[in-house]
Amino acid sequence: MRVKRVYDPAEPADGLRILVDRLWPRGLTKERAAVDVWLKDVAPSAALRRWFGHDPERWPEFARRYRAELRRHPEPLRELRAMVKGTPVTLLFAARDVRHNQAVLLERMLRRR
Repeated sequence: MRVKRVYDPAEPADGLRILVDRLWPRGLTKERAAVDVWLKDVAPSAALRRWFGHDPERWPEFARRYRAELRRHPEPLRELRAMVKGTPVTLLFAARDVRHNQAVLLERMLRRR
């Protein structure tokens, strides 16, 4: 399983490319994005995303709140888990920060189980 920005070029090694953002990436066509599946429901809520604002200092609290959201609404994460079984997968995100985003957190969660 890989994690990368949706703005980076698609590669054969990406396997199934899953966008895990609630909003479509700004300025990117569907062809250029080469997204196979868009799972917007697994992304953080709009309210949580706005609160976080990609502020690295809020990362620990964002991670806690995001996990809580996923526990309250488990179906999108179950759907994602089913998709990643036995196939190469790349989780895609649009944020500039490659260390503090929901795709990184989802990848960690998926590897633990």
